Amino acid sequence: MSIWTRIADALSALSKGESLYEVFDRLSAPPERSVGFTIAVIALGAKMAKADGQVTRDEVAAFREVFHISPEDEANAARVFNMARTDTAGFQDYAKRIRRMFGADHTALCDLMEGLFYIAMADGEYHPFEDEFLVEVARIFEMDDREFRGLRARFVPDAEPDPHDVLGVSPANSQAEIRKAWRDLVRETHPDRMIARGVPVEAVKLAEKRLIAINHAWEELKRDAA
Repeated sequence: MSIWTRIADALSALSKGESLYEVFDRLSAPPERSVGFTIAVIALGAKMAKADGQVTRDEVAAFREVFHISPEDEANAARVFNMARTDTAGFQDYAKRIRRMFGADHTALCDLMEGLFYIAMADGEYHPFEDEFLVEVARIFEMDDREFRGLRARFVPDAEPDPHDVLGVSPANSQAEIRKAWRDLVRETHPDRMIARGVPVEAVKLAEKRLIAINHAWEELKRDAA
């Protein structure tokens, strides 16, 4: 059964008049986490597109690229997008339910934020409203400032990312501690780890850019310490 069939089943289980964000309370068990992750990225992406006032072809293409949406599955993806875009519930309501769905799995929420940044930058611009949106979602997800800065710097080409931020370390950390942080991040970026925490196999490519940034940061700090 494809993930899009499972998404259609999850949507059909909603009672008449229920908001889309209520689906997240039913998808917290690990087998359905991938469904919840996919709906979360599309739904928050729809809310973000509404925040900057337009939905561009590039943003729609970004959804297709992240999730490899085939022509026969486009209707289900579009249904999620339109349900979220027209829902009167605010994006904060969605973010809180998603935060609750993933519980203590902070890494999965970081994966999700990467998907949102990917979509935000699909048209080559980072709109101030998109920044406000993502800052607030990160706050609800309990992402710390350094983590958010490192994530934004990897996607938004307005400043060179601080390698310490990328690895989540401080200049006060020893080289051994920094190396351990780098190895831990590489391990968490492995496709098997990502799938185990609920990232659908269709979206594992989100980690490609992260791994490049992690390795670049480590090489830079290693070179500085030499």
